Amino acid sequence: MVALAGRVVVVTGGRRGLGAALVDEVLARGAGKVYATSRSPYTDERPRVVTVPLDVRAAASVAALAKLADDAEVVFNNAGILLPGPLLTGDAEQAAETFDVNVFGPLRVARAFAPVLAANGGGALVNMHSVLSWLAGSGAYGASKAAAWSLTNSLRLELAPQHTQVVGVHAGFIDTDMVAALDRSKAKPADVAARIADGLEAGHTEVLADDVSVAVKSALSGPVEDLTFSAAG
Repeated sequence: MVALAGRVVVVTGGRRGLGAALVDEVLARGAGKVYATSRSPYTDERPRVVTVPLDVRAAASVAALAKLADDAEVVFNNAGILLPGPLLTGDAEQAAETFDVNVFGPLRVARAFAPVLAANGGGALVNMHSVLSWLAGSGAYGASKAAAWSLTNSLRLELAPQHTQVVGVHAGFIDTDMVAALDRSKAKPADVAARIADGLEAGHTEVLADDVSVAVKSALSGPVEDLTFSAAG
């Protein structure tokens, strides 16, 4: 388990939505410093926040972040992208970009920060998945989140020898810009961030951040035909 008080934290995609809520939450729990990233430069006047431009698609950008944040102890892999479209007839380049950001992006961050976390005592890596990791019908986004779930489970094994806690987070729809157009029940980003922090500090390897994720996880042992996007409510 990793307590956040006094820790140095990295939050990718920390400018808006859940990322911004995570920055607020770790600061409220006493984090000593937070590196918050965004694709484009921005400012945050809070003295414990260091804003950093980051493109998770670019290895050089990720490497530069790891070099700057060489004191990091906890990394939240939160940056992601949602580009709509079916797998068979949707834009192939958008599908590829979805996987580049949502799967290879977190992997690039994990590879760059693994030695940093090891040097600083192990710490924690927290990867954001989705309830759609388990549900069919959301195109490349859901497929990418399923891949990210598998990625996290393998990283947990590979990072265990250096005592890095690896946490996978599943959440349903969160009230952010990413899903603003969807007419569905949505959780508040602050509530989800609090549950993630609670799970991290309790030593959990998986956080089900809302009731939807709990319900869908419980259905995984049933018929695969029941695991569709409509099951998310």
